[in-house]
Amino acid sequence: MSRFQKLSHTIYECKYHVVICPKYRYRVLKDEIAEYTRQMLYRLASQKDLVEILEMNTQPDHIHIVLSIPPKYAVSSIIGFLKGKLSINLFHRYEKLGKRYWGRHFWSRGYCVSTVGLDEEMILKYVKYQEEKEKEIESAQLNLKY
Repeated sequence: MSRFQKLSHTIYECKYHVVICPKYRYRVLKDEIAEYTRQMLYRLASQKDLVEILEMNTQPDHIHIVLSIPPKYAVSSIIGFLKGKLSINLFHRYEKLGKRYWGRHFWSRGYCVSTVGLDEEMILKYVKYQEEKEKEIESAQLNLKY
């Protein structure tokens, strides 16, 4: 149970693999900008309650992030928050980016997200086992009544 986290009425394990790209896939996430981006993403994620970056890899034209996001947040709202605040900070700190990204739109509109967790086969076995276990319990209870 240690890999699961708790809220007041929920036990969860919600992990997501997210890929975000700068607009036009420009290769701007290098050197100092890449390091600043990594630091800011960790800082911004820590501002949201229970949101945690588990792993991150920055490439010149995209970023892979593995996030743990509690079910009280929508994935889209967290990604919107991270992309929005990070682009404001990037344009403020690196004025040269404003020339390449006129209109101050740093990130491409969308993102890629997939869930990370138990494999499908394991879940199917678990569900099947639970159904069999429930039938055993019901039959045992019926035998006790008679």
